[in-house]
Amino acid sequence: QVQLVESGGGLVQAGGSLRLSCAPSGRTFVRYAMGWFRQPPGKEREFVATISLSSTTISYADSVKGRFTISRDNAKNTAYLQMNSLKPEDTAVYYCAASTRVGVLREGSEYDYWGQGTQVTVSS
Repeated sequence: QVQLVESGGGLVQAGGSLRLSCAPSGRTFVRYAMGWFRQPPGKEREFVATISLSSTTISYADSVKGRFTISRDNAKNTAYLQMNSLKPEDTAVYYCAASTRVGVLREGSEYDYWGQGTQVTVSS
């Protein structure tokens, strides 16, 4: 069983930045593709970004492309989501997820393990 723990959320003004971290435990981190999803208030969960085992395959939602950067450090057993130029519409609970699958993983159903989520609030 893989347990995922997100950190780095908080309150930030529009235009600001935050970096989220996700630290899996229980199994070898390098075996999993990682993804970030978010759930805005009153809305469905949506895809944000995904990164493959070797960081060679990366994909972003159109809404965050050019502002967010997903990365991973396998030596530190951590995945990251750098969020710049934040907008009020980025306000959401952000979840990291781990998958044993390969490919461009943009659907929640393609992920096997999920974190508890971290709140990101962007004020205008």
